[in-house]
Amino acid sequence: MKTILKTIRENIFTPWGLWLSFLGVILLSALIGGILVFWKGLVITNLTNLVPWGLWITIDLSSIAVAAGAFSMCAVVYLFGLKRYEPIARTATFVGFTGYSMAMMALLLDIGRPDRFWKSFVFWNTHSLLWEVTMCVGLYFTVLLLEVMPILASFDWLRKKFPAIAHKMEHLHHYAPVLAIAGLALSSLHQSSLGAVYGVIKARPIWYRPEMSVMFMFTAILGGIALTLFASMLAARLTSKAKINDALIERVAQVLGYMMMAYLYWRFWDWLAQTYTYEPGRTEGFELLTKGPLSFNFWVGEMLVGALLPTIILLKRSWRQTPLWRMLAFAMIVGGVVAFRFDTNIVGFLAVISYLPGEALVQYTSYTPSLVEAVTGAGIVAFGLLAFSVGVKYLRVVDHRITSEEHEVVTLTAGDIVKAGD
Repeated sequence: MKTILKTIRENIFTPWGLWLSFLGVILLSALIGGILVFWKGLVITNLTNLVPWGLWITIDLSSIAVAAGAFSMCAVVYLFGLKRYEPIARTATFVGFTGYSMAMMALLLDIGRPDRFWKSFVFWNTHSLLWEVTMCVGLYFTVLLLEVMPILASFDWLRKKFPAIAHKMEHLHHYAPVLAIAGLALSSLHQSSLGAVYGVIKARPIWYRPEMSVMFMFTAILGGIALTLFASMLAARLTSKAKINDALIERVAQVLGYMMMAYLYWRFWDWLAQTYTYEPGRTEGFELLTKGPLSFNFWVGEMLVGALLPTIILLKRSWRQTPLWRMLAFAMIVGGVVAFRFDTNIVGFLAVISYLPGEALVQYTSYTPSLVEAVTGAGIVAFGLLAFSVGVKYLRVVDHRITSEEHEVVTLTAGDIVKAGD
C-alpha cells in the first residue's frame, strides 16, 4: 500500500501529472458531451436555422487559422531556401497537424451526421466551395501527416521497439521540399476558399464582399506564425525539454511586425468601404459589429489588442528584443485572429435580411452556446494542449538545435539498428 501511495505521489502530484489530470478531466467531460450530441442530435445545442454555425465552427476556423504556420514556415525553409528557420518549421508542422486534428473534431460534432463525412470525397459536387474546402482539408491533412512522420519517429520507445518503422518514417524527411510545395498549394487553396465560402453568400450581405478570401488567408498566415513562436517561447519557459534560439525568433518577429502593418492597412480599407452607402442587412450587421454587442470584441479584441498593440511592440526594437513583450505580442496576435474569425462567423447570423416580396426587412437574432457546446469545445482545446505538451516532452517538437544534418544522423542511426537486427 505504501508503495502504491509513493508511486501516486511521484507520478500524479507533480506539475506534469497535475497538468495531465486537469486536461484528462476536461477530455472526459467532452467525451460524455460528444456522445450525447451523437445520441440526441443537434437539438440539444443552441444552434438554429437562423444561426446554424456557432461555437464549433468558430473553433474550427480558429484551429485552421493558427495551424497555417506549417505551410508558411515550410515554404520559407524549403522553397525559399532559408534553412536556418528549419527548427521553427518543425514546430510549425506539429502545431499545424494538431490544429487540423482539432478542426476535424469540431466538424464531426457540427455536421450532425458524422457517419456520412466520406460522401463528399466520393460524390463530388464541384460547384460547391464547401466541396473544395473539404477536399483541400483532407488532402492537406494527409500532407501534414507525412510531414509529421519524422517528428514522430524521434520517439525513443518507437525507435527501440520498432527501429525499421522509425527508419522509414524518418526517411520521409528527404521528401520535405515536395511536401512543402504540395502543402503550400493545398493550404493556400483551402484558406482562401474558406473566406470565399462566406464571400459568395449573397443572402448574408455583411459577408458578401470579394476581399473575404484575402482576409482569411492573411489572418491565417499571421496567426499561424504567431502561435508557433508563442508556443515555442512558452514551452522553453516551462520545461527544459524545449530549447529555443531567441535570436532566430526575434528575426521572424520583426518580419511579422511588417506583415501586421500590411494587415492593418488592409483592415482599414475593408472597414471604410462598408461605411459608404446604406445596404439592407450589411449596414445593420456592420453596426452590430462596430456599435452593438460585438463592438468591444471588434475594437478592443480585434483591432486594438489583436492588431495595433502587437504591431507597435514588434516594430519597436527594444520591446521586440525583450522576450516577455515579444511573447505578449504573439499571444495578442493569436487572440486577434480568433476574435476576427468569431466576429466574422457570428455577425452574418445576427442580422438576417428577408427576401420576400416587398420592403427588405432585417430580422435580429442572438446566439449563446449551450453547455454541451461549451464542454465539447473545451475538450477540443484540451486535446490541442495535450498533443503539444506530449510533443514537447517526448518528441523534441521545440528544439532549435535540430537541423537537416541531425535528421541525417538519426536516419543513419536507425538504419544501423535495422542492419544490426538482421
